[in-house]
Amino acid sequence: MSDDELYLDASATEPVGEDVIGAMRPFLTEAYANPASAHQPGKTALRALEAARSAFAAGLGGKAEDVVFTSGGTESDNLAIKGISMARMRAMGLGPGRKAGEGGVAGPPRIVISSVEHPAVSASADWLAAWLGFEVVRIPVDAQAHVDLDALGESLEGEAGERTTLVSVMLANNEVGTIEPIRDIVRIVHGHHVPLHVDAVQAAGRIPIRMRDWGIDALAVSGHKFGTPKNLGALLVRGGVPIEPLLSGGGQERGLRSGTQNVAGAVALAIALSDANEKMRRQERDLVTSRDTLIDAVRRVVPQAELTGDPRRRLPGHASFVFPGIAGEALLVDLDAHGIACSSGSACAVGRHELPPTLLAMGIGPEVAQSALRMTFDAPLTRGQIDRIAMALEDSYGRLAGR
Repeated sequence: MSDDELYLDASATEPVGEDVIGAMRPFLTEAYANPASAHQPGKTALRALEAARSAFAAGLGGKAEDVVFTSGGTESDNLAIKGISMARMRAMGLGPGRKAGEGGVAGPPRIVISSVEHPAVSASADWLAAWLGFEVVRIPVDAQAHVDLDALGESLEGEAGERTTLVSVMLANNEVGTIEPIRDIVRIVHGHHVPLHVDAVQAAGRIPIRMRDWGIDALAVSGHKFGTPKNLGALLVRGGVPIEPLLSGGGQERGLRSGTQNVAGAVALAIALSDANEKMRRQERDLVTSRDTLIDAVRRVVPQAELTGDPRRRLPGHASFVFPGIAGEALLVDLDAHGIACSSGSACAVGRHELPPTLLAMGIGPEVAQSALRMTFDAPLTRGQIDRIAMALEDSYGRLAGR
């Protein structure tokens, strides 16, 4: 990326730092042995793997025994949603060959998710419905993408709650940056004796996370969001939470993720998360100031722009808008021509011309939702950069809107 290009798509992915690359290199070139091997090189690799596991867990407020290393957020969400739900389904007496009410609760097993979950969660829930007969309950959100806590509580009342295997809610929204009231959610869910899975892919390295202190049962993260190579991630699962593996094999990672462990990848996750957490502590106030200054600048030059998500309780480096009357894809292309790289929402939907599902769930109509623009950054913006963004938006919007 050239010096004159401005990258405002940090929520999609971030670069790998030199210290992360340096930390990985010995485990790719010298200490490359299989950590399951009994010889000394294997033991060296195992020590590095377990040290990385401990450091990584500490950075998320968990314990080393919670960590299951995976290929990323999608696999982590799939393992949590399917693995915990299937284990709980069996405990309820609704396993293969059994009918509802035979030695367990009556009625189909249920899973409860919010209406703004990432496809890795929502599609996994739909898979449970299609293949195992689950009832999928989607909890509505308000106009700022906050989960409706009353609706969540009501969904878990009575016999319906007894049939609920899992609740899954993201910590921070990928499209609009809203941070969910996770402690209130934990209180409600645990009050009905149901485990809670949290998708923290957008939050890890950007806001403090205290998994154990908050009472979260399972937590999914993705390394490339905070500075590792892609296809690295983890699911943290508290001991005592029933979960079935999705992969069969040699039984690595507590039997939950068979396959030879990626020692260099585990080291990368630990180093990158530590760096991201330190950077967060150092820059959070300046990031929030940059975000709010950018939001004010956009509103000033394009009064028609509408901020999406919670104006305050949102990710520090996340500004998202809709621009009624124009096409968001056209705005992205035009800004790219100005050397400014942005997004229209979830990176997983770009190129498929999908309407941002979070905006629709927030009650924004399709015509307006298709004008979404997301600007995300991991370092404070300068006044000059903010002015450049505002000028480019003013120019692009004026031409696209025919003004």
